This record gives sequence, structure tokens and C-alpha cells, in this order.
Amino acid sequence: MKSAAVVLAVLLAYQCLAGRPPPRRQVPLVRTGHGGWSLRQASKPSNVNDRDMCKFCVDFAYDAIETIGEAILQGGLTQGCEKLCSIVANKTGSEAVEVACDTLCFLVGFDEFVHAFNKADVDPIYYCELLKQCPIVDNGDATITNLTVTPKSGPQGDFLIDMEYETKNGTGTGELLIHIDPADHGLQIGASFLNEPQDPGKYDAQITLHAVPDPDCVFPCQSFEPGVYNVTMHICNGQCMSQHPHSKIYDKKKTNFTITGPAPTDPPRL
Repeated sequence: MKSAAVVLAVLLAYQCLAGRPPPRRQVPLVRTGHGGWSLRQASKPSNVNDRDMCKFCVDFAYDAIETIGEAILQGGLTQGCEKLCSIVANKTGSEAVEVACDTLCFLVGFDEFVHAFNKADVDPIYYCELLKQCPIVDNGDATITNLTVTPKSGPQGDFLIDMEYETKNGTGTGELLIHIDPADHGLQIGASFLNEPQDPGKYDAQITLHAVPDPDCVFPCQSFEPGVYNVTMHICNGQCMSQHPHSKIYDKKKTNFTITGPAPTDPPRL
């Protein structure tokens, strides 16, 4: 009876997920080309354990958390880690995802791996906290002390968004979330980056936006028209805007920059 109840609970959870938006895609911490982002983060070493395993888990969850539900529907629930992860790998077409799935599933145990999926919805950070791969710090804090954009005004090209923040009690496993409202009120630009736990101290992060239209983009696309672009930066415990435990917005701050016109023939890169 217990196994039947687990099957029913997971199937119901997956049906609910099908009607919800997908998780915000974790943006790779490298330049991503036209309209892309990159992050450089200078931080003091932290004494919090399991930092590398946390990132490993969150990266996997962003890639596969919805696919796990599909794999469960295809019979992966009752056949253990190997079968479940092989279905996930076939659906994603990624051997790396299969390796990550196998590693985490065998590490925490099959029942816990599936149970965490049932509870986490589409929140990769909370999923990895449930799997005990990401530290939980509920008494953390952070205050954004400075937020600037360089250049403040200029043609299409690279804009460096520099954020400084301070924490008195340290931070939990969370994210940096950036929203940019375009001048033409078109597509909102946004990205999120995993922010692993930090000890008390002062930190900074630099996010580069490559604000150049992508000639190969299929509509709808960001055109980076001339005008003022309003920037909102969040620093959060857990996933920003999540309703799950261990999640809250520590702080947010706003600034702006202006795009004056088209990019030079060979725009400079920051």
C-alpha cells in the first residue's frame, strides 16, 4: 500500500508540474554570445561544507527536474536508479545528465531521490536541499550596498553590471537574479546565477550583458533598441520568488543604463 501511495503522489505531482512554467534556466557562467551573459564573482573562502556537490546537484536539477517526472511516468519509479536515470538520459540526450542522475540517486537513495522531486515542484535549489546536497542557512542576510552599470551610456555592446553586497550573519544557498526592462517595453531580459553559501563579510559580483541583437535569433528576439534600460538585482536565500521553505529575498536594488544606438562594426568586449 505504501508503494502505491508513493506512485500516486508522484504521478499527481507530475500532472501539476505539466501546467506550470519551467524553472528559470541556470545561465552558464561563461559568455553566451549575442544577448548573452557572463558572471565573475569575487568572494572570500567559505567554511560551509559540500559547496561543490551543491553546484553539481543544482546544475543537474536545472537540466533534468522536469524530465524526471516524464521518466517516472515511463516506468522508472519502480525499477531503481539505473532505469530511471537511463530514461532521463534518453530524453535529454546527455550522457553528462545521466552520470549526474546516477551519482545523486545512488548517493541519497532511490526513495529519497523520488520523494524530493515530489516535494520540490520546479525549484532546483530546494530539490537539492531536500537531497541534503546544499547547505540550509535560515538566519542569513545580505544587503546590496552598491549597484552600477559601466558604461552608463553607450552604443550596443558589453555593459558591466557591478554589484557589491554585505552579509552580517552569512548567506544560505541562493541565487542572484537580474531583471532588465527594455526601453521598447518588449521582451524582459533576465538571468539567474547560483550563489553558494558565504561567511559574514563583503562580496562583489560582476555580470556582463552582451547587448547586441542576435542575427540568427528566431522571433521573438531582443532588439536592444536605443533608450533607457531599468535594472533590478535581487540576492536571495533559495530561489528568488519561491514559496518553498528556506527561501526569501534578502535584498534588491535598482539602477539603469542607456543604449544610444547600434553597435560599432567591431564592438569592444569587456
